[in-house]
Amino acid sequence: MTETRPPQSAHLEAILLVGGQGTRLRPLTLRTPKPLLRTAGVPFLAHQLARARSFGVRRIVFATSYRAEMFTEAFGDGSEFGLSLHYMTERSPLGTGGAIRNAAEALTCGPDAPVLVLNGDILSGHDIGAQVRTHVERRASVTLHLTEVDDPSRFGCVPTDTDGRVTAFLEKTPNPVTNRVNAGCYVFQRSAIDRIPKGQVVSVERETFPGMIAAGETVLGYADRTYWLDVGTPAAFVQGSCDLVLGHLPSPALPGPTGEHLVLPGAEVSPNAKLSGGTVVGARARVMSDASVHGSVLSEDSVVESGATVHESVVGAGARVCSGAVLRNVVVGDGAVVGADNELLSGMRVWPGVQLPACSVRFSSEI
Repeated sequence: MTETRPPQSAHLEAILLVGGQGTRLRPLTLRTPKPLLRTAGVPFLAHQLARARSFGVRRIVFATSYRAEMFTEAFGDGSEFGLSLHYMTERSPLGTGGAIRNAAEALTCGPDAPVLVLNGDILSGHDIGAQVRTHVERRASVTLHLTEVDDPSRFGCVPTDTDGRVTAFLEKTPNPVTNRVNAGCYVFQRSAIDRIPKGQVVSVERETFPGMIAAGETVLGYADRTYWLDVGTPAAFVQGSCDLVLGHLPSPALPGPTGEHLVLPGAEVSPNAKLSGGTVVGARARVMSDASVHGSVLSEDSVVESGATVHESVVGAGARVCSGAVLRNVVVGDGAVVGADNELLSGMRVWPGVQLPACSVRFSSEI
């Protein structure tokens, strides 16, 4: 697919929704908002910011709530990304529609301008420029990115007519009428945002979009089958990081060449260790001889000792995986220690600071 930029007659502004608490990713999000988790070596949002800029976005308003101050600390005024960043914080959660309406107070564009709205937990390879262009050419109230999935029964689906207009928002069903689902990227007409009630809890999926359809407004679907991933679970977070490193989704923010692994400055990897599957070795982390790390994220200052195996897992900052331990589909929190010869499987999560003594017992529940 050839990527296109939207019309350049006006500066494109965007709203970035980053207010969620990321409960499905705990313990990774106990101290860090989900959009700031290091993904392929940089904060997750760095990939979104760099990609938005590549499509002509120059000004972004962050819709923040949980640990809002950390976003300002991480990105400041946005000059590092060639962007102008502004921050609007909800005093209490307002839902997707309420958050968009609250953030719109910081927009500078007029009522007829398109406004891009991005979700802070989505990796997508779709052509944002083509989505904006479709929205402008069709004079839509809102244009939704729809992704086509193999198993739509896991999602609510979004049918469209032959003209591309969205006809309904349907809940999960074993017999979906379409394989197209809401991918979480919208282009709003600014005036449509301004009609969302201010200071109220509003869901765009349950209230705003169905209301527009009922009123006869033009709600369009921009559908494709390009790369798309919601990184809201540990397995998806690991997959997203690895996919970026492997080059399955290009990102201007990737801090190194694509390949089987990404080793950040200050990390030490034994020449006898094996890294594969898009593994990231964070700053000052250590991977010792005969260790095997596949498709995993090793955070800064973590240690994987000799002979340990880490597959499709996250090892938190300062955590240690001792000799002979085996991790498969596991999250190890910051500062935790997995003692020698432990075998941790099947989605186990080890909370920060927990120390598992050396043993040969299999664990399969949270500690």
